[in-house]
Amino acid sequence: MKLNWKATGTIAASALVGLGIAYVLREKAAPRPNWRVLVSDGDLQIRSYPAVRVAETIIAGPRKEALNNGYRLLSSYVLGEDLPMTVPVLQDAGNPMASDPPLFDDEVEGAWRVRFILPDDATDLDPPPEGITLVEIPARRMGAATFHGTAHDDRLQAAADRLRGWLSRHGEECLASEPEYAFFNSPMIPPPLRRNEVLLALK
Repeated sequence: MKLNWKATGTIAASALVGLGIAYVLREKAAPRPNWRVLVSDGDLQIRSYPAVRVAETIIAGPRKEALNNGYRLLSSYVLGEDLPMTVPVLQDAGNPMASDPPLFDDEVEGAWRVRFILPDDATDLDPPPEGITLVEIPARRMGAATFHGTAHDDRLQAAADRLRGWLSRHGEECLASEPEYAFFNSPMIPPPLRRNEVLLALK
């Protein structure tokens, strides 16, 4: 029997999209901070975030490599505590206003902080292993720019620049020049279905 490669490819592509949608729906159901939208303009928002507790680690190296390594370390700890996976995974290059005590030592060059948000009921946890710290982030206002697809550095930078301009036009002042990045999906999700955000803490 002669195979119809075009039809076979279409079926395979449809199956992958269907699998991706299933993963997206599952990840959409994952716990996340219950922020309140204060101002909205398409994919740009000003939000009010409640206080949250996070597990964080600091990884040196290129951004994407640090994100992957930090994700593996933190997910191992979270799963070991029998906690559900939450979204988004947060990453930043060092916002001194975002934690207490302030971020990492000057000698940690080219480092990235990766954070997992802990569920509200995660109160009785074992001490984390070396390299992971549990931190309370106070309630704060944030500017957010959302985009979908692959989170290349140039796309993150473009979203951050667009967000800064929009916030400035609204009379908002950022606490720090470096943004935070928020990633809502695992690598299992096809790139067109991935949700990413750039966040800027506001005064």
